This record gives sequence, structure tokens and C-alpha cells, in this order.
Amino acid sequence: MTSFPSRSSAALDARLASALAEVPVVASVVGTQPLRQFLTAPAKACIVASLAVGQLPQVVPALCRAGKTVFVNVDSSPGLAQDRGALEFIKNLGAHGVVSTRLSLIEKGRPLGLLTMMKVFVTDRSNLRRSTDAVSRGAPDLVEIMPAPIAARMSEQALRAMSPSVAAGFVETPSDVALALALGSVAAATSDPRLWHLRRNQLPPVPPAALKRPAAPSQE
Repeated sequence: MTSFPSRSSAALDARLASALAEVPVVASVVGTQPLRQFLTAPAKACIVASLAVGQLPQVVPALCRAGKTVFVNVDSSPGLAQDRGALEFIKNLGAHGVVSTRLSLIEKGRPLGLLTMMKVFVTDRSNLRRSTDAVSRGAPDLVEIMPAPIAARMSEQALRAMSPSVAAGFVETPSDVALALALGSVAAATSDPRLWHLRRNQLPPVPPAALKRPAAPSQE
């Protein structure tokens, strides 16, 4: 059986806990079109993506003034470099954190006082091991696990190694959000504006069968 680095002691940052207290959904704001919908939604946390570097100085401060907790996806911002200078630029705009698949950027973000969210794509068991190793090294504040349905296929130990986590990808219904939370994620991320209004007291019950993980193989 594969063992994974332990992250059981990793606590959710107080700023994130506050942002997710009422609405356990992180809004994936892709481009400028959904901005107005997010500004009027009760969801407090967001990931802005696919914004050109020239758009960030207008968008990020506006979101911060509205009381939102803002992460910038460094990997998907055209014109934004993949280096410390880019992180300093984002910090100076007032953003609270950054999202990246790159371990080097995650490691550089914390000394700058930025919250960090490492995005990992879990496609198979060998990839899962590499992902948990990268998370252990980078020590991000959050891990964005993609796609969300894979969490039901992961062992409890693997999920702990990636905690605190946000489940993302194929999050389309309130039931998807409820399942992500029941499996141990602190939130679910989605670009669906309807779910940016989903409060905790509106979450549907999760059937026990949905939490039953498949039997682990003798070797991984």
C-alpha cells in the first residue's frame, strides 16, 4: 500500500475560514464577463483566470474593495511572467493569493505574504504520488484537486496529504458541492454562477453510498 506524506496538522488559514464560512464555494471567475455576477453574489472567495496582465490592475482592486478574497491564477494570465516579479506585482495589486501548478511559484508566494493554492491534476496513482510529494514540499495553504469526482476514488490518507483542499472540475450541482465537503474538502470551486449563491444551510444531504470508497488494491 502506498504511503503519503501527512498534512493532517495543516490548518486552514483564518482568512480563508472566514471567507468560506457562509458559502463554501470558491468562484472561478474566468475572464471579465462573470465579474458583475460575482460582485453581487454572496460567495466571498474567488480565483480570477484568463485575465491579461493589463486587466488585473482594474479587476483585482475592485474585487478587494467589494470584500472578496482574491486568488490570481498565475498560469492562465496572458502576459504575466512565471517568476517572483509576477508574484510581487499581484501582491501590490492587493490580491490575497495565487494559484499555480508550479511548485517554484508556490514556494515563492509564502515569503511574500501571499496565500498559495497549488492546483493538482490527479489522473492515475503514479501522478497522485507525485502530487502529494509536491504538496508536501510546497506546503500551500490550499490544494485545488482536479477533477473533483476523483476525490471519491482517493484513500483517506491521500486526501489528508492534500488537505486543506478545494475540489474543482465537474462541480455542477449543489450535490457536487455537498459531496466534496463530505469527502473532506473545505470548499468546491466552480465557474457556475448559480452555485456562488449556495449557502451551507442549503446543502443537500449526501447519501452514505456516495461516501463508500472502492476497495484498495493489494499494491499501488
